[in-house]
Amino acid sequence: MKQFLLSLPRNIINCFNVRLVLWHILAIIISVACVVSGFDWLYFTATRNSTLQVWMFPAVPIGGLLPIALPLALLVGGWLFTNVTLKNTGWGTGQAALIGSLISSAYKSITGRAHPVHTPGTDISHVFHFGFLRGGVFWGWPSSHTTIAFAVAGTIYKLFPKQRLLAVMCFTYALYIGAGVSITIHWFSDFAAGAIIGTIIGMVVGTSYRGSFQAAKRA
Repeated sequence: MKQFLLSLPRNIINCFNVRLVLWHILAIIISVACVVSGFDWLYFTATRNSTLQVWMFPAVPIGGLLPIALPLALLVGGWLFTNVTLKNTGWGTGQAALIGSLISSAYKSITGRAHPVHTPGTDISHVFHFGFLRGGVFWGWPSSHTTIAFAVAGTIYKLFPKQRLLAVMCFTYALYIGAGVSITIHWFSDFAAGAIIGTIIGMVVGTSYRGSFQAAKRA
């Protein structure tokens, strides 16, 4: 808990260091390209398939619940079995999920993007309500589901860089969540931006927790 609280402000700031802020800019550029070119609307109309919707909609509840359940399960397991690795992973993935939520919500609070929740008859992919809290923090750009999923996946990858199968599983899960929400409650660019920003968060948090874990083992 101490490390979680002490490293939280630092890791949030590190997600916007000079090198990584370029990736935030890339997420914005890709999103602008998707909107201006009409790709977001084209992708939306191309994915209006009832079968596809059924297969992808579970990504919405899973993407909302797993980032809470996984860290808790890892922490409980770590305490029950006195396993430092499980506890460290639990705190790391929990922090990644929290930072992912905070950063995506901060972006949403100033972008206020309209969502394709209900099938619109006209192209609303270009509708943004820039300003503070004009669209709340639950809807908008980027996708919080995607940001958090990739943040958790990236954290686990950095904690266990030699476990390639684990990395594939984690990022496959993140892709399912991102693709799922892009077909149901978000635009494609919300997914693309969330994947980029979430991966950044995962790299920062994972590196932080891996370093502290290695230091603890040497002590």
